[in-house]
Amino acid sequence: MNAPVTSRPDIMAALEDRGHRSTAPRRAIIRILEGKQEGFTAEEIGKELPDVGRATIFRTIKLLLEADAICKLNLINGAPRYSLSRVEHHHHTVCVRCGNVGEFRAATVERLMRAIGSDIPGKIVGHRIELYVTCRQCMTPDQPSRNSEGP
Repeated sequence: MNAPVTSRPDIMAALEDRGHRSTAPRRAIIRILEGKQEGFTAEEIGKELPDVGRATIFRTIKLLLEADAICKLNLINGAPRYSLSRVEHHHHTVCVRCGNVGEFRAATVERLMRAIGSDIPGKIVGHRIELYVTCRQCMTPDQPSRNSEGP
């Protein structure tokens, strides 16, 4: 169900293209994010970068969201989790046990959106789909959860 990673955005360039400076704390945050293969929280980034202020982390995440370099997901418990945007238009899977975030593209969903467009008053300008799943690692009984903070 998860789409293969097709590309990774140049995250710092996404900020610079929008007129934001390349500061040492932002570069440190982006270095951490570039190594992420799964979803993350602002708190996790803060633990990995104790010398970077919490406000700087949250501001940088906000700027990255505005630049479409990362995606924001809301877990079932309402906590925000983020992931790098790897493909242009995509949807997400979120493991309800460990919080692992996956991406997928589905032509069926896009056809459905076009088909229901005439039934909806107004014009559909976008959509977001998050499927809450139990990932393969969590379904294997001998594998511990990777993130005990997940829902």
